[in-house]
Amino acid sequence: MKFTLLTLGLLISMQLSAGVYKCTDASGNKTYRSVPCAEGQSKVELNVKTGGSTDLNQQENQQALSQQEQEAKETQKKLEEQELIQKQAQSKQSAMDESAKNQFLIKNNPQKFSAFAIPPYKPDDLPPLVKLYQNRLPDIERMRRQAAERTLATGQCGRVESVELNQKSTKDALVILVDCSSAKKFYVAEQELGN
Repeated sequence: MKFTLLTLGLLISMQLSAGVYKCTDASGNKTYRSVPCAEGQSKVELNVKTGGSTDLNQQENQQALSQQEQEAKETQKKLEEQELIQKQAQSKQSAMDESAKNQFLIKNNPQKFSAFAIPPYKPDDLPPLVKLYQNRLPDIERMRRQAAERTLATGQCGRVESVELNQKSTKDALVILVDCSSAKKFYVAEQELGN
């Protein structure tokens, strides 16, 4: 008898745990099924044990909405990455252009500049100090040229031997050190160059 009741109880509980779906079609007719509703019908899953219900249409809409939001975030992230890459490429190209101007100035004025007075900073192999300010590399290259020209214009420097970014530099105010052949050193601040 116990065994029969136990078996009967298990069978009934298995039947109760099966899903029950309330399907409503376009004309408003409601049907209850043990299988999910067909496409185009409103779908509500009923929990027989608790008496609660779950709107499957709303759940699907929320999942679709969260998936769209995730895709939008991924798209936005990709766009930001592309923008960053493009800005870095433009900055690199601008720095190379400024370096070319520096080299042109040196080659055309060998009596005023040592051949290695303004060595170009390679964006992929920067000295540690310059690496701190690499987002301003085009400005640094331009300021090195301007600082050398300004120092020569003072008449206190006959020939420029080297022009480098100095350790006194900060994020807001870069400082360029100009070494002359007369052993004089000139510190030129960004503010003096009018940048």
